[in-house]
Amino acid sequence: MTNVKRLFWILFLLNLFNYIDRQVLYSVFPLIQRDLGLSDLQLGTLASVFMLVYMCYAPLVGYFADRTQRQKWIGASALIWSAATLACAAAKNYAGLLFTRGLIGVGEAGFTTIAQPFLAENYPKEKRATILAAFGLALPAGSALGYLLGGLIGQHWGWRAAFMLAGVPGLFLGILALTRLKDQRRLLQPPADKPVAKDYLALLKNKPFLFICLAHAMITFIIGGLSAWMPTYLHRYLEMDVARAGAIFGALVVVCGAAGTYIGGKLADKLLCATPKAYFWVMALALAGLAVPAWTGIQTGNVPLALTCFGLAIVCLFLPTGPIAAAIVASTRAKVHSMAFAVNIFLIHALGDALSPVLVGQASDMWGLKTAVLLCCTAAAPGLAFTWLAARLERRAPETPLP
Repeated sequence: MTNVKRLFWILFLLNLFNYIDRQVLYSVFPLIQRDLGLSDLQLGTLASVFMLVYMCYAPLVGYFADRTQRQKWIGASALIWSAATLACAAAKNYAGLLFTRGLIGVGEAGFTTIAQPFLAENYPKEKRATILAAFGLALPAGSALGYLLGGLIGQHWGWRAAFMLAGVPGLFLGILALTRLKDQRRLLQPPADKPVAKDYLALLKNKPFLFICLAHAMITFIIGGLSAWMPTYLHRYLEMDVARAGAIFGALVVVCGAAGTYIGGKLADKLLCATPKAYFWVMALALAGLAVPAWTGIQTGNVPLALTCFGLAIVCLFLPTGPIAAAIVASTRAKVHSMAFAVNIFLIHALGDALSPVLVGQASDMWGLKTAVLLCCTAAAPGLAFTWLAARLERRAPETPLP
């Protein structure tokens, strides 16, 4: 196996368990609620505290990752989030579970901030959207496995067992990353070529980059709200038990999410031959295409039709996975790629899924979960506006990334 292939597969597997450990919580929401006597608002807060820690820690990691060997951060981060997942199983009360979920955010922020630019720098520009989309396949696959395994294990052995089994593989992968990954960037760039304050300030003045992040935040808002609450939605309104709801939603996420991710990356790379705005066209297509299937799925009482519509909505939500990452790489300087992704992580979670699970939970307590899910999907409208602004302001072709 070549070094590039080994790099991809280690990062992909880490990303897979990154999402398994993150999403397993949602499939056991009803079990935790019954065991600890929690409200929907408290359940939503368990999701949001992870995102709050995740987004606040990311810029700190980005700063040091731009200056040091990144494989050490990747490996250590995997060890932290895996140990924290195991600690969730030992939590005695709501406060303990809240703390350990926050600690998972520390580990996963350290990985996600670094992994995409680390991977992208090892591939040519004409393949970046595709390879980043392939890397992004871990999101639907890991999310689906989190729902599926969490639901099945939780149904038969309890929610604590679900956390225990999810946390173990990441420990081994973290050690593998520490020992097998090599950061070629330090060998290729002179030590003096390190980012300074003005380089970071330039990110905040880079309007196309900021509007890409804001559009991504709206997509993340919707994904975060649906990820947290759709298994519970299926349980409440389509009369599925916890295991079946987790399994079915997990299957939808892995099949439809993987299809959307793969198609989005391939489509963007093909469109680059025709237009330098290819990444933005795919983002716009995804946001505009979400409305009809989301509305129909929520309004219908027919189970097969509802699941078909939810599947189409998931395809739309995952189409921009590769194009967004490729657009960030193309619109920012190589020396600040880690910080660029850190800023993106901060913004998308501050304005996205750090808010949506708890807001959906609060709206559910007030008006019911159907209305709450529908309101969550309306974030596509500002997302479309931000995508248009990013495309209008970005005047360089993706083929000519900044040095």
